[in-house]
Amino acid sequence: MENQEAYQRAKKRVEAKLGFYIHLAVYLVVNAALVIIDISASPGYNWSTWPLLGWGIGLFFHGMVVFVFSGGSGVTEKMIEKEMKKEASRKR
Repeated sequence: MENQEAYQRAKKRVEAKLGFYIHLAVYLVVNAALVIIDISASPGYNWSTWPLLGWGIGLFFHGMVVFVFSGGSGVTEKMIEKEMKKEASRKR
């Protein structure tokens, strides 16, 4: 039972990471196209910086959620282990 739970947690973390990598790839492809369009259509004004910046902020926070604040992060994982040890000591 515990192995199944560990597998489910690991699967959820892997899916979250894959979701972030897909988000990053789409960001790079779309924004590269926007920069090319911007340079060719309006060389005097760089409007493509605004979508780059806005979407980049969203991508940054997505990465923070996946890699820093997720269940697989070091801090959260340590807190879970601590609580599991407390629970195990209560059952003894």
